[in-house]
Amino acid sequence: MRSDQEMFDLVLNMARRDDRIRAVAMNGSRTNPNAPKDLFQDFDIVYMVTEIDSFIQDEKWIDIFGERIIMQTPEKLTSSFKRYPYLMLFADGNRIDLTLLPINKKEEYLQEDKLTVILLDKDDALPAIPPPNDEEYWVKRPSAEDFSNCCNEFWWVLTYVAKGLWRNEILYAQEHLNNYVRPMLLKMLEWQVGIQNDFAVSIGKSGKYLEKFLPEDIWRDLMSTYPNGEYENVWNALFSMINLFRTTAQSVAESLNFQYPHHDDNRVTKYLKLVKELPSNAVEI
Repeated sequence: MRSDQEMFDLVLNMARRDDRIRAVAMNGSRTNPNAPKDLFQDFDIVYMVTEIDSFIQDEKWIDIFGERIIMQTPEKLTSSFKRYPYLMLFADGNRIDLTLLPINKKEEYLQEDKLTVILLDKDDALPAIPPPNDEEYWVKRPSAEDFSNCCNEFWWVLTYVAKGLWRNEILYAQEHLNNYVRPMLLKMLEWQVGIQNDFAVSIGKSGKYLEKFLPEDIWRDLMSTYPNGEYENVWNALFSMINLFRTTAQSVAESLNFQYPHHDDNRVTKYLKLVKELPSNAVEI
């Protein structure tokens, strides 16, 4: 596997040789002082260029970065390019997410992400930017409306999960459990972490750092909400999710002086237990 220095040299030497590339910047986890370092970190690189079309018309230039396992160009089918990313995974395990950006968009780009650093500025034309920090990714303090909406979505969609399980439509049930209910649980846990850390931490994309902020018992409770393909296990995961959401949401409500919807909790929980015990040939609830 090529070293970090070898990869940076490759990226910057390419830029120095090509007159179309006027500046190079980087963002992402490699610029975040609080992100853990490991061998799977991407190189999130931006080439600020005089124009994009010639790069796209003849893409042999990207071969200099090495043998690729696979590449994705998400903007390939777009008729007009404001930016053009090449997402490349190489045979040695390194990955570069390389975006072409018109140089005339530099001001806009440099204001987007506080984790940006400038690696090369051939024309000394880029404005000074502050040292990178992850403040914009910190957990945000919820409003009372945010909290209420989260609770409402959680309790409302649980009824869809129960309906799917009673109908033996496990894919429908799992989709609603994981795509709609679970995000509300994770959001509530995120707010709890924020409260405990003065809303000055990030839990990362997809909550990837959440484990390090949660007590071991809470983490185990969260893991118990991930079921396999057995109907009974999905029911168990559903009620585990309810227990964890309830205790977390009540704690958040107490800390932020919000009103927890005990009425919704009681009535929906009773309804879910009823549906779970409902005979498969039932004609009424």
